[in-house]
Amino acid sequence: MFADRARIYIRSGKGGDGHVSFRREKYVANGGPDGGDGGRGGDVIVEVDDGMNMLTNYRHVRKYSAGDGENGGKRNCKGKSGNDIVLKVPAGTIFKEAESGKVIVDMSGDNRRVVLLKGGLGGNGNQHYATPKMQAPKYAQPGQPAMELTVDLELKVIADVGLVGYPNVGKSTLLSVVSNARPEIANYHFTTISPHLGVVDLDGGAGFVMADIPGLIEGAAEGVGLGHDFLRHIERTRMLVHVVDASGSEGRDPVEDIYAINKELEAYDKELTNRPWIIAANKIDAITPDSDPIKLLRKEFEPQGVDVIPISAATREGVDELIGRIRYMLSQIKTGTLCYESEYTPTRGDGDGAYTVYHDDKDNVYVVEGPRIEKMLGYTNLDSEKGFTFFQKFMDENGILDELKGLGIQEGDTVRLYGWEFEYLP
Repeated sequence: MFADRARIYIRSGKGGDGHVSFRREKYVANGGPDGGDGGRGGDVIVEVDDGMNMLTNYRHVRKYSAGDGENGGKRNCKGKSGNDIVLKVPAGTIFKEAESGKVIVDMSGDNRRVVLLKGGLGGNGNQHYATPKMQAPKYAQPGQPAMELTVDLELKVIADVGLVGYPNVGKSTLLSVVSNARPEIANYHFTTISPHLGVVDLDGGAGFVMADIPGLIEGAAEGVGLGHDFLRHIERTRMLVHVVDASGSEGRDPVEDIYAINKELEAYDKELTNRPWIIAANKIDAITPDSDPIKLLRKEFEPQGVDVIPISAATREGVDELIGRIRYMLSQIKTGTLCYESEYTPTRGDGDGAYTVYHDDKDNVYVVEGPRIEKMLGYTNLDSEKGFTFFQKFMDENGILDELKGLGIQEGDTVRLYGWEFEYLP
């Protein structure tokens, strides 16, 4: 099964905590602080791999985490940084925030390697907090929390030309004779169940990429069959080639087929109907002498400015003319390959640094709690003047005092933090 969508969980590394320690050396009295800094957490990096064309790996493994930074140590030893994790994807993969569906990054064009989630910075050791007035700080900075996100991966193939048409009209055969692609070809409906890409090499370096989009059916725009899965791969193409069975060997009317396909394209995305397009009237080697479908096609579509090129992919008759026409049309199209703009920028959530501030109506106290608060209280000596000064600075720098004010705290009100109670003095 062609895997062009996946949902995964990603997490950057947490920054290591700074360390609290003091020099303990012989003949050195009252050694100063020597707590080392925590290591940086690893990044989550996305990189294009031109050898990939599916998202199969991400359908089986759904959780990816970078390494956490190690905590700092004594004697000014810095913690080891966490390892980055690199997610390799095919060109054309779009990363979306799962809940909102907003685009984070489109791995197309110049986007070859992108840092999706930054690792947390390591916290400072207590060596950084020594001052003339506070020569033995007994606190250090915790590392920044990790960033985590659930993302949807969506592959939209990158091709200059898209071959569209009903099943069994010869799209795969045409692609195989004009390019290096070798799609599976057989005389059955729906043989092609995934897009195939081929590079059409031309003199002068003017080659292009052609995509065989799997056969469409009526209702594809509403998701009938594998409609949405196929139609998304047309979005990036610069022009379309409608391939029809001019011989009518399958009992189909090529004129009706083209209108039906255009109807599905318009229902999915009206912009697709504005793409330049031509008609490849295939299987002319099988046309019976008493019919002239090429004349009917030209009568219907050439007044609309659409060229009809009769070809036989099986015998290569007319194929060179078709490729020449495609080459000319591409040279007249000034717009490049569609690249989606970013709509969502991941931000560092509070993670393990989360806290909540609320008013307990029953006890008539303001409560501050959460992992970061609990952690801070664990390494801060509130009974010392220095420790209490650090505590006040922590409450201010982390916006907790602002939240208390927003809740309407007044002078003399009580603030509770895990068994500690303080009187609020503005």
